[in-house]
Formats: sequence, structure tokens, C-alpha cells
Amino acid sequence: MILQGDNRKIMVKMLEMLGLVLVAVMTLGFVGAFEPTIRNGTSELFWGCAGSALLIIIYRKMKRKQEEKES
Repeated sequence: MILQGDNRKIMVKMLEMLGLVLVAVMTLGFVGAFEPTIRNGTSELFWGCAGSALLIIIYRKMKRKQEEKES
């Protein structure tokens, strides 16, 4: 399904907001705000948010390439 016009703009804004939330949670997870005990390495929360943010970046890059091919 190809989003066009306003729907595409809404999807882009939603992905941007989700990415910002993931980065914020990732940062808090890195500094240990969600877990009272200090462990070696970073938490699963950090890696989950980092992976999700990376997937959003890859998805948007693929969509841009697809749009360039269509134009």
C-alpha cells in the first residue's frame, strides 16, 4: 500500500514521534533510570529501543528509495 498526500505526512510524523520516544526511553534505560540495580553492560530495554529506532530509520530510507524510483 502506497500512502499519498496527507496520509503519508501523518505516517511520517507518527514515525518521527515514535522515534523520539524510543530515543528518550533508550537514554533513560542507558543511564539506569528504570532499573534500580547496576549491572554490567546495558539493559534489554536499551537494546530493544535502539533496535526499534534503527528499524524505523531503515524503513524510512527504503520508502524514500522507492519513491525516487517511482518519480
